[in-house]
Amino acid sequence: MLRFESGNGWWLVTHPDHARLAGHFAEHWGNQVFISPEPRADVLEGIKTHDDGWANRDLEPDITKQGKPSAFSRELVGTYSAFEEIDLLDYLAVRRQAVDTVVRRNPYAGLLVSMHTFDLLANRADRSTIRADQHPLLDAFLENQKALQQKVRSQLNADSGYQPADVSTERIENHFRLLQACDNLSLLSCVDYRGSASLLHALPITGGAREPVTVEHIGIRHFRLTPYPFDASPLTFDFPARFVSSALFRSKEDLREKFNAAEIRKLAVTVEGV
Repeated sequence: MLRFESGNGWWLVTHPDHARLAGHFAEHWGNQVFISPEPRADVLEGIKTHDDGWANRDLEPDITKQGKPSAFSRELVGTYSAFEEIDLLDYLAVRRQAVDTVVRRNPYAGLLVSMHTFDLLANRADRSTIRADQHPLLDAFLENQKALQQKVRSQLNADSGYQPADVSTERIENHFRLLQACDNLSLLSCVDYRGSASLLHALPITGGAREPVTVEHIGIRHFRLTPYPFDASPLTFDFPARFVSSALFRSKEDLREKFNAAEIRKLAVTVEGV
């Protein structure tokens, strides 16, 4: 779940809906400067489904020790340090399901999801917020993801449906970076992040170089990207969210009752160039 506070309550966005928004960004990625992804369908599938493993968990939202909805928030942008509030075994099971579900359906897309998951937990997670006795669980999970990636890469290399360039290390790395970028922009959008940020990685442009993209908040869910990577400007995207009243909740049952009763609304995010 993703959250941002508004008035006397919270807007909540599910992980799958956040991922669909990332997929919509990816659909419009590419212009005279930035390169569009190919094989397009596989890459878009990976980006829009990268959090599908969270679907069941998000139907039963939990609360933090303070009584807030347990969710990604503005405070966590640029860090990954909320493990004090997470059951690691349960969390890793969700992450594993998110990868395995996509791999079974589309190995190319699943490889990107696994790379995203690995990077999140190996390079961005704050291990100091994970109990020391649970570090072996995390490390074993990461080793399993590395083995899965090697297996899928071999499978793709042997698949005559792909051109050699489609499954090259460089192109797959570029697609992983695109997933990360679109995921990051979606996170910023869903929590209406008010600061400036960058899209984690420099992205491929014509001529073989890579270019970093900065994001500036200029209004409510309205962002200016420099340089601009999309095929038109401005672009506006809708995503579903639910508003639950109350700043704090007495119990997870209290939150779930209000969440289930809440109307699904459409919020909008706009991106534009200079």
